[in-house]
Amino acid sequence: MLAPVAKTFVILVVEDDRQAREMFRTALRNEGYNVVAVGDGLDALTYLETHSPAAVVLDLGLPRLHGRDVLAEMAAQGLTQAVPVIVVTGESRPLLNDLDYACVLRKPISPEELITSVRGCIAKARIRAEG
Repeated sequence: MLAPVAKTFVILVVEDDRQAREMFRTALRNEGYNVVAVGDGLDALTYLETHSPAAVVLDLGLPRLHGRDVLAEMAAQGLTQAVPVIVVTGESRPLLNDLDYACVLRKPISPEELITSVRGCIAKARIRAEG
């Protein structure tokens, strides 16, 4: 296991299943990330209006506002250029069309898969930002 990351990295977890949300939160916190967790798409967009996390872990099947709509709104605002999105879904082939996302994880996922994806997405975003 790699050393924990700096506490300055905030990960937004958007997952309606309480058990999965807690597993994601615990796994990410154990790696040293700060975690903000919400249960639906509207709460995610409200958070993103005033905050810029290092990455977003986004379930597709959300109440009130579907994950695809959250992803589309993030892309429309230009957020996906700076904030990598890890899509989490139970679908075998999610139809994401031309939406911008860093990677797709298919449920069920292990804490290790989540950590590897988040770590890789943040590293790629930092490299892209540094030019």
